[in-house]
Amino acid sequence: LAAAPSLLAALNATDSNGTEALNATAKFVATPEGTALAYGSLVFMALLPIFFGALRSVTCSKSKNASDMPETITGRDAARFPIIASCTLFGLYLFFKVFSQEYINLLLSVYFFGLGVLALSHTMSPLMSRIFPDSFPNKQYQLLFTQGSGEAKEEIVNYEFDTKNLVCLLISSVVGVWYLLKKHWIANNLFGLAFALNGVELLHLNNVSTGCILLGGLFVYDVFWVFGTNVMVTVAKSFEAPIKLVFPQDLLERGLEASNFAMLGLGDIVIPGIFIALLLRFDVSLKKNSRTYFYSSFLAYIFGLGLTIFVMHTFKHAQPALLYLVPACIGFPVLVALIKGELTEMFR
Repeated sequence: LAAAPSLLAALNATDSNGTEALNATAKFVATPEGTALAYGSLVFMALLPIFFGALRSVTCSKSKNASDMPETITGRDAARFPIIASCTLFGLYLFFKVFSQEYINLLLSVYFFGLGVLALSHTMSPLMSRIFPDSFPNKQYQLLFTQGSGEAKEEIVNYEFDTKNLVCLLISSVVGVWYLLKKHWIANNLFGLAFALNGVELLHLNNVSTGCILLGGLFVYDVFWVFGTNVMVTVAKSFEAPIKLVFPQDLLERGLEASNFAMLGLGDIVIPGIFIALLLRFDVSLKKNSRTYFYSSFLAYIFGLGLTIFVMHTFKHAQPALLYLVPACIGFPVLVALIKGELTEMFR
């Protein structure tokens, strides 16, 4: 996931109508039940990778396995991130304006097929370890690439895996082929959830101050690109890749073949998610057998996302979700720290 972090941040507009009807004269109008189901499902799906990704980030931070080592985001990285994301977003916008959307999405589909298979396989691995019985013949393998010889030999790739990992890779490949051929929204969401969970688990902020810099910078970025221009919404609707969660508002009428989608960009999950995961690790570091900061920030995320959906539904316009999520996710835990007298310790 760290190979394309700016893509996640680049597309984080929340929209109530991610696809246009083929016949503009017969545009589908979502029923209240269908709208409620779509919004509720998006909120539920957003919470899953944040909750479980945060829990896995605690284990990941203690891991000595090279394949599970997190990527740490420093203050300098956080300050540059909105600039990189803006360049990525505007570059995609120009690409879609100049080149054929069909060919760009074909290249992106192949790229995200590979990333999605690996992300989904990594997500499934702990679950498969519990499902398989102890009697399962689980053989160990090692993929090793070296450069040079003798004392000058240097490891390029050293990856250890087992039979269970291969089973996960096979299942993930089947989902990948399904997505590549059909672009079905369920396959899209499976990959999207895997990307989000891996992002929350493996992208670690080094301290709370860095988290505030990152969220503050992306707060400005999100507001500018959604309210100031049509760039983000245009790219999000043109970009056929599993970096947004979607749910059909016409599911009750058309079943699994529904096509009128509400959508939520993965950036609105991963960016607050890595901050919430940081607060869980801070809770663990306090050794007080309490998860106060984690739960307060988790509830703040639910409040912020709910407020986003309410405003979007009221004004019928795509919303920069970080406009509501950032103040909530930072403000609630800081208020708790002030009450408990642990603000200095939090920002140390």
